[in-house]
Amino acid sequence: MSLKARISDDMKAALRARDAARLSAIRLLLAAIQQREVDERKELGDPEVLAVVEKLIKQRKESVVQFEKAARAELAAAEKFEIGVLQGYLPSQLGETEIAAAVEGAIAEAGASGIKDMGRVMALLKPKLAGRADMAKVSALVKAKLGG
Repeated sequence: MSLKARISDDMKAALRARDAARLSAIRLLLAAIQQREVDERKELGDPEVLAVVEKLIKQRKESVVQFEKAARAELAAAEKFEIGVLQGYLPSQLGETEIAAAVEGAIAEAGASGIKDMGRVMALLKPKLAGRADMAKVSALVKAKLGG
């Protein structure tokens, strides 16, 4: 079953269960997927759907920070709930040691010697780790390993 089909099934289940908050989060995700499909004039596969999910999670995290700065706990809680729903569609996350091993392997594969090679290393890592690791943390780790 494709990820998009799973999301649609979850929406139907939330409708039947009358779970308004979960339904709202899933509808938001489906709308974002459909918008991207319209923009690109093609049906999205699982990797593209994962990219949409990651983008929405990133937006929600930024919103949480802003709401907490403004002392709007109820809005921050709603965003955190949506993050939880969206994270359910991501594959299992890699541990720190697995990420570090992947970074070491990519650095060796790219023959990277300094910070100027960071782009090549990240290009190797992105397809391997997309959806399974926070790419901002991966980027910071690569930068640290390359002496940046």
